Amino acid sequence: MNAIEIKGLCKSYPDFTLSDINLTLPQGAIMGLVGENGAGKSTTLRLIMNAIARDAGSVSVLGVDNQAPSFAALRQDIGVVLDEAYFPEVLTAADVGRVMAGTYRNWSTEQYQSCLSRFSLPEKKAFKDFSRGMKMKLAIAVALSHSPRLLILDEATSGLDPMMRDEILDIFNDFTREETHSILLSSHIVSDLEKICDYIAFIHRGKLLLCEEKDRLLEEYGVVHVRRGDYEALPEDAVIGRRETPYGAEALVRRDGVSSAFGVERTTLEDIILFMAKGER
Repeated sequence: MNAIEIKGLCKSYPDFTLSDINLTLPQGAIMGLVGENGAGKSTTLRLIMNAIARDAGSVSVLGVDNQAPSFAALRQDIGVVLDEAYFPEVLTAADVGRVMAGTYRNWSTEQYQSCLSRFSLPEKKAFKDFSRGMKMKLAIAVALSHSPRLLILDEATSGLDPMMRDEILDIFNDFTREETHSILLSSHIVSDLEKICDYIAFIHRGKLLLCEEKDRLLEEYGVVHVRRGDYEALPEDAVIGRRETPYGAEALVRRDGVSSAFGVERTTLEDIILFMAKGER
């Protein structure tokens, strides 16, 4: 069973259209969802949770259509962290724990207390006095404390310092050591996704440009540096994108379509995304 299956997903607004999204997150894997602000990442996550109605297509989560009546009960098995943490401002972390204990059937007070301690979150401080980073850590603590099988995370590491981001990524890695656990993680911090993700999905201006295994992407693509006069010698069908430099041009290419004489260099996930988003064919 796949954790998430999306086929032909579409959603239109007056000024934005998410069109024909197709992706599959295998069970036990981590998928990174990347794209610029306004690309459609948050819209996709809300459609997966059926928080907004889709115009077309289908979404299956943990084997259940997300518009089926049984999906309401399945939400208990999904931990969600949105780009903003939403808790009543007057509640403390201790209050949040008591509320969630009455909300989730599998709530673990022990796990929650462990997360609060690990994240150095005060139990008696009002939520309105939390920094953005503290708010995100509290939301993650809640998501991890009701025995979820799937985590859906929208910019969950945003607002955290580099050391805490690394610790959170380690926690996500530990989570997926259980073969029935999966994560869909949206982030604009591409280096975070490169560290932990098995699959990468790239949304640009409402369209899915790629959805591939991360390691395969890094093996398939490379960068070549050429003088301006030599660029035309590159096979056109192997070039994904290009950009001018003070000394010539750089091009993202498919390795198997370019002669080794061009000196194809290894690339990074961030370069692949930037070339695809900004490079000129």
